[in-house]
Amino acid sequence: MKKVIIAGVDNKDPRFLSQMAELKGLAVADDFEVVKQITQKLDHRLAGTYFGHGKLSEIKDEISQAEAEVLIVNDELSPTQIRNLEKILQTSVIDRTELILEIFKRRARTKEAKIQVEIAQLQYEMPRIHPSAQRLDQQGGGGGGLHNRGAGETKSEINRRTIVKQISELKNRLKKVELIHQTQSEQRAQSGLPSVALVGYTNAGKSTTFNNLPPAIGASLRSKEPVFSANMLFATLDTTIKSLRLTDQREFLLSDTVGFITGLPHQLIESFKTTLQEAKDADLLINVVDYADPNCEEMITTTQKVLAEIGAGEIPMITFYNKADLLPDQVYPLIKDNNIFGSANDSETLKQLGQLIIKNIFGDFKEVTLLIPFDQGEVASQIMANYPVISYEYLAEGTKILANLSLAAQGRFQKFFVKSN
Repeated sequence: MKKVIIAGVDNKDPRFLSQMAELKGLAVADDFEVVKQITQKLDHRLAGTYFGHGKLSEIKDEISQAEAEVLIVNDELSPTQIRNLEKILQTSVIDRTELILEIFKRRARTKEAKIQVEIAQLQYEMPRIHPSAQRLDQQGGGGGGLHNRGAGETKSEINRRTIVKQISELKNRLKKVELIHQTQSEQRAQSGLPSVALVGYTNAGKSTTFNNLPPAIGASLRSKEPVFSANMLFATLDTTIKSLRLTDQREFLLSDTVGFITGLPHQLIESFKTTLQEAKDADLLINVVDYADPNCEEMITTTQKVLAEIGAGEIPMITFYNKADLLPDQVYPLIKDNNIFGSANDSETLKQLGQLIIKNIFGDFKEVTLLIPFDQGEVASQIMANYPVISYEYLAEGTKILANLSLAAQGRFQKFFVKSN
C-alpha cells in the first residue's frame, strides 16, 4: 500500500474541511495509506504551482520524512501545475479528478461502465500530453536539446490524434450498448410498471437500502442477487434494477444508481449520463442521505445539482435521512411529509419507507373493469402480468378483468373499459 500525503488550498470555502475529509476517503478507497494532511490558506491558488513557495518547501520536507510516494491534491490541476509540482517535489502528483477516475476504473463491472470510464480518462489525459510528461510520453534520455524537444512535440501530436481516435471508437461502441439499454428501457416503460430510483451521495447507504427494502416490505423478487455494499466511497458503480412484487400483486421497479460526490468530474458526468438514465426516467426518486454526517445538507445540494444537470431535477422525490441510529437521542423512524428519518438496517424504517413509496407511485391507481376480446389476448396477458388484478372471468365476448391501473395505463387501455350502468 503506497503512502500518500493529501493537500489542499483553503480559499475561504465553507466546504473545504469536508472536502478534505472526503479526499482522504477517496484515497483510502483507492488503497492508499494517508500519512499526512497539509493545507494552506490562500485567497487565490497560484497559476503555476497551485501552492505558495513556502508551503511547497514544507510539503517536500513532509514527503521526505514520511517516505510518501504520492501527493494527492484536492482540486483538478492544470497540466502545467502537475508538471511544475512533480519537478519541484520530485514525486508523483495526482489531482482529485484523476483519483476519482482511477477508482471508477477499478470498480466498473459492466461493459457500459468500463467504456464510460475509459472515455472519461482519455478526455482527462488529452490536454495533459506534453513532451516532458512521464505519464503519456516516455522519452529516452538525452541532452534535452531543440532536436529532442521538437521530436517530443511531434510525438505529443501523434498521441493526441491517437486519443481522439480511441475516444471516437469507444463512443461508437458505447452507442451500440446504449441501443440495447434503450430497448430494455422501452420494454420496461411498455410494461406500465412504476420506476423508483435510489440516488444520492456515495456511501450514504443506497445499496444497503436496495438490499434490505424488499424483505422489509414483503416483496418478492425475480432476482435475489444482492448488490455489493461496503463502508467506502463508490463501492458500486453499475446501475442495478429489480422488479418488486408486493403481496397485493402490485409491482414496481427499483434501481440502485452510481453515487454522487462533491466536484464529480465533468468528464464522468458526461460519460455516465446513460448510466444515470434510470434516474432520469424514474417516476420517483429516493434521495438517500447520510444523516449522521455533519455535511449532509451539502450532500443534498450536490445530489440536486447533478440531478438537475442530467435532466432529473423535477422528478418527485422522497428524502431518506439514513443512519439516524448513529445520532444520540434521535427518534426514528420518523416521517415528515416526503422526508423519512431512520436506518436502512431497521426493518420498521424500511416498512414506513415502503408505505411512502407506495403512496407516491400508486396514488393515481384506479379500480376499473375491462372487457378484452379474445383476439387481443396479449393485452389481457399484459394487464394480468403487470397490474394488480382483483378478479377475471371469461365471457362470450372476451376476458372481463377487474384491476387497479395507473393513470398512464388507464389512458392506454381506455378503449377496453366497461362503462358503468
